[in-house]
Amino acid sequence: MHDPLEENTMNVVDAIAHAMKAEGIDTLFAYPVNPLIEAAAKLDIRTVIVRQERIGLHMADAYSRLSSGDKIGVFCMQHGPGAENAFGGVAQAYSESVPILVIPAGYPRRLAHYYPNFNSTLNMQHITKWAEPITMGKAVPEVLRRAFFQLRNGRPGPVMLEVPLDVMNEEVPDNWTYVPAFSAKTVPAPDDIAAAANALASAERPVIYAGQGVHYAKAWDELKALAEAWNIPVTTSIEGKSAFPENHPLSLGSGGRANARQVKKYLADADVIFGIGVSFALTAFGVPMPANKDGSKTIIHATLDPMDLNKDVPAQHGLIGDAKLTLQALSSAMETYSKAPAEKRANEPENIAAIKAEWLSEWLPKLTSNDTPINPYRVIAELDRMVDKDNVVITHDAGSPRDQTTPFWESTTPLSYIGWGKTTQLGYGLGLAMGAKLAAPEKLCINVWGDAAIGFTGMDFETAVRENIPILSILFNNFSMAIEIPIMPVSQEKYGAIEISGHYADMAKAFGGYGERVTDPNDIVAALERGIEATRNGQAALLEFITSQEIDISNE
Repeated sequence: MHDPLEENTMNVVDAIAHAMKAEGIDTLFAYPVNPLIEAAAKLDIRTVIVRQERIGLHMADAYSRLSSGDKIGVFCMQHGPGAENAFGGVAQAYSESVPILVIPAGYPRRLAHYYPNFNSTLNMQHITKWAEPITMGKAVPEVLRRAFFQLRNGRPGPVMLEVPLDVMNEEVPDNWTYVPAFSAKTVPAPDDIAAAANALASAERPVIYAGQGVHYAKAWDELKALAEAWNIPVTTSIEGKSAFPENHPLSLGSGGRANARQVKKYLADADVIFGIGVSFALTAFGVPMPANKDGSKTIIHATLDPMDLNKDVPAQHGLIGDAKLTLQALSSAMETYSKAPAEKRANEPENIAAIKAEWLSEWLPKLTSNDTPINPYRVIAELDRMVDKDNVVITHDAGSPRDQTTPFWESTTPLSYIGWGKTTQLGYGLGLAMGAKLAAPEKLCINVWGDAAIGFTGMDFETAVRENIPILSILFNNFSMAIEIPIMPVSQEKYGAIEISGHYADMAKAFGGYGERVTDPNDIVAALERGIEATRNGQAALLEFITSQEIDISNE
């Protein structure tokens, strides 16, 4: 096989592929036509071809998340319409702070800045962490160095390299060898750690609010150790869900648009809230932070990005640095303080359990409902009960499936839940589940979505079948956009504005996957077992549950 490295020179597209290989990238998500697809295949980098660009970016997104950024998801596409179609997927990754490498082809340099040509660098610079065109072959070494260092350092986010068509075959410098990027981590200043340690150790009613930064730093053990040493209850953002085991006595569960009663109560009663690995971004889909207008609560904000500090939530203490190093330094500093406040909280697990039990008892009729159409909460409850939680990766979709899954799914191990929501594009979950399965093939990978979401990305279930990606897709079909029922009464009455339809199990079967439509609540468990078994046999499975137009959410 021809190898450009055996010669003194190689062209731009081969150089990019070699850099990817050196960085440990083993999969390229793509939609033709982009010459990088062939260059990567020559180096045995698996190419996964999707049905639409947004799904490819979603798959790359999950691939990066499941490896905590160690492996980088990469997506490439053609110039013009391919780049235009990819815009939404890049924007979603940007909002969720996910490190992916996006490599669109570009119009030839002489045409790149003229109407009507889509210039990816200009148009995507505000939804990427770093966006740069490769303007000549000689610039490739420095451009690739910048790109991968941006991917591996600082706040995670998408990095884009646009490669004009007339540059792809230019030669790079002779005898150039790519050197992989490293990650440089920071720890907060000692004085900042000391002040935060004093505030947290002295707190009477502290709460830890953990986010996605705990996942990227792999700081799960440090988070658990701090919570246990000081008897501090823990909640997580949706993105941070699974950073702390939710079957732990100190777990409050995760927050979002829907949340468990104990989340809001403990945050409302807290005198100190310690946010670790979070942005505290103001969003309707985040943990409901108390208004704190009287300033009675002390906020300790630990984040990798100083731009987060005092942006949406005023903080009295700021800790800038890697979440693992921050937790280690903070725990060490707190060792010199009296544990008396922590000892007074010895009964906290019992208090949490009592509130949780009361809340769950009120939701039990929905979680155990035998009504028809099927109540979606019943499906979530049965799935939560029957699977091996330590060997699952699950994600929700936008809208009702998110609100129905997040509070009632108990995550037990890190990276077993892919949460999201700062922006809520429908159809995101399917690609996430497929990317997760490629990153963790030994795990059962599940996406939970609705009939509105499948309308956006459902054709890519064929990608799961064709590319041998055996995911379990749980679809709630209530023939409507249920979350819009209370806000679109006139347009619904006059024009049926929220009504949608389809037989999606038949669609899955037509694609060659396993498809089953379930209408009887007594068949839920058996159908789930058949779907899981299909994935074990290497077949992508779609279970379509005909559900009620359930609009109640847990928002205590």
